[in-house]
Amino acid sequence: MTERSSALAPFRIRSYRFQWPADVLTSWAFEMEFLILGWYILVETGSVVMLTLFGSLMYLGTLVAPMFGVFGDRIGHRNLLAGMRAAYALLATTMMTLALTGLINPLYVFVIAAIFGTIRPSDLGVRGALVASTMPPAYLVSAMSVSRTTMDSARIAGALTGAGMFAALGMGPAYIVIASLYVASTILTLCISPSSETRSPDEAGAAYASSSPWRDLSDGIAYIWNTPRLQAAMWIAFLVNLTAYPFTSNLLPYIAREVHQTDQTGLGYLSASFALGALAASMVLSHLSGVKLARVMIIATAAWYAMLMVFAQAQSLPTAIACLMLTGFAQSLSMIALAVILMRTASERFRGRVMGVRMMAIYSLPVGLLVAGPLIELMGFMPTATLYAAIGLSFTLLIAVRWREDLWRPLAPANTM
Repeated sequence: MTERSSALAPFRIRSYRFQWPADVLTSWAFEMEFLILGWYILVETGSVVMLTLFGSLMYLGTLVAPMFGVFGDRIGHRNLLAGMRAAYALLATTMMTLALTGLINPLYVFVIAAIFGTIRPSDLGVRGALVASTMPPAYLVSAMSVSRTTMDSARIAGALTGAGMFAALGMGPAYIVIASLYVASTILTLCISPSSETRSPDEAGAAYASSSPWRDLSDGIAYIWNTPRLQAAMWIAFLVNLTAYPFTSNLLPYIAREVHQTDQTGLGYLSASFALGALAASMVLSHLSGVKLARVMIIATAAWYAMLMVFAQAQSLPTAIACLMLTGFAQSLSMIALAVILMRTASERFRGRVMGVRMMAIYSLPVGLLVAGPLIELMGFMPTATLYAAIGLSFTLLIAVRWREDLWRPLAPANTM
């Protein structure tokens, strides 16, 4: 195995040896919270509409994600990420206290979810920008693939552990673990040396001293709009969050309870199966070099929607688990390829802002969720999921045709990195 394609090569970089476990702990805590709070809201309110509202609040911060990218470019991505994770720990401790004292109720959950959702959506973009700023270009595909395992392993371990602890011990003890994970993650993030970034926070601050954050943001958006491969990737990100992610994330508690008549353990199996497929794809891609990433992104996105159509028709829990595993595999290939295209082809000066706009594209997820809730009550789960997948597949093909020179041509920059 060559040094370039080795999955362990990124760990030669000191900052990555701290960032990877910090990201793992954060992702595990995220997944535990999503499942525990999603199940709590569904059981307490008995409404899929309230579940989709809760899920939408968790992505509230996508509207301000580009500004997180701007400030990451200014103060350093490590400093920003550490501050965000300290805030997660504070919010989790608050939720833990409410649960242990018996004061928890859906209103408090919605309020805390709104605060948490203002910060959390930017975590993925900031951590990606930090990897890109500390990693040699030859290691970037491997680094992003291995970094992706933090989320995939979280959906396996976090889903099964969180669901199991919630069912066996209750919300309070489960939140003791969640808060501890966030604290440990914050400490590990602070262990990353600021000097490991390509430019130190002081240098970045000096570079931006004469410009305003809003000017920085507008320059970043203009840069993306005028770079065809970046614009195409952003439209893919917007599309999958609108029409694909709702059915493999926030709607899973409803699918588990109402469609497949299972409990928290079954919910854990569904979530973990999607992650297991994604983890397998991450490991496969981490060992490959010379792949045509833009082509991988298009083909994998189309396969993702095809598998969602099959998942929508699944009549049994084992069949749904198998479908979600294949869906997760396609999803991971698509999103890793997209992230590497954005980070490797974006100018270093605009990298944080590009990833910030990428996170803003996630705002289509709560929009998709809010529309899906009433549609499910009106039409049922199967027709709604099938409709979403058909729309997504159609627009994926349109994007591939519209930007075929930038996404499909073998010698296009997005395919020759």
